[in-house]
Amino acid sequence: MDTPAYSIALTGGIASGKSAVAERFAALGASVIDADQVARELVARGSPALEQIVAVFGHGVLAADGTLDRAALRERIFAAAEARTRLNAILHPRIRAELHARACAVAPDRYALLAIPLLAENHAQYAWADRVLVVDVPRELQLARLLARDRIAPPLAHAMLDAQASREQRLAIADDIIDNSTSLAALDRTVQALHARYLALAQARARG
Repeated sequence: MDTPAYSIALTGGIASGKSAVAERFAALGASVIDADQVARELVARGSPALEQIVAVFGHGVLAADGTLDRAALRERIFAAAEARTRLNAILHPRIRAELHARACAVAPDRYALLAIPLLAENHAQYAWADRVLVVDVPRELQLARLLARDRIAPPLAHAMLDAQASREQRLAIADDIIDNSTSLAALDRTVQALHARYLALAQARARG
C-alpha cells in the first residue's frame, strides 16, 4: 500500500464550521481533501454507488433528472438508525479508499487535511492519519447554526445532531482543538498557527 503524506483528520459536529476552517487552511496552501466532496462525486448519476443506494432505498431517493435527491435521502436516514447503517456500508469504504489515495498523491513535504464529518464514529478506520483536529462549538450554537443554514424543522435538526457522535466523543479523540465559538479573527490566528505547525511536522518527517 502506498504511504500517504502527513495527514491531519479534521472533524467536528454538523454546523460547527468545519468548512470555514478547511477553507482557511486551503487559502494558506494546505492540500484539503473533503470527504463530503468525495461522497458527492461517488454518487454522481449512473455511478455504482448511486445504483446501490437506489437498490436499497428505492427510486424515491432520485430526483427527476436521475441524480440523488439529497433531501429525500436525508429524511430517510435520519428517521431510522438502520437506514443510516445501510447507507454508511455503501459509502464509507469507498470514501476511505479515495481519501487514502488522494493523501498518497500529496507531496511528502506537505500535509493533507482530511475533512471527515463522521471521524469519531469511524476513528479506527483512519488510524493511518497522523493527527486529529476537532472544530468544537457548544451544542446550542450548533443547533442555532443548523436551523439558520438549512431552514429545517427543529425536530429534524435535533435528530441530525443526535445521529452524530457526541461533543465529548469528538473531543476524546482530538490531538488539536479549534474553538469556533469566538471571532473570525481568532479563528484566522488559530488556523495560521496550526498550519505552520503541521507544515513543520510534515517537512520534518520528509527529511527523515
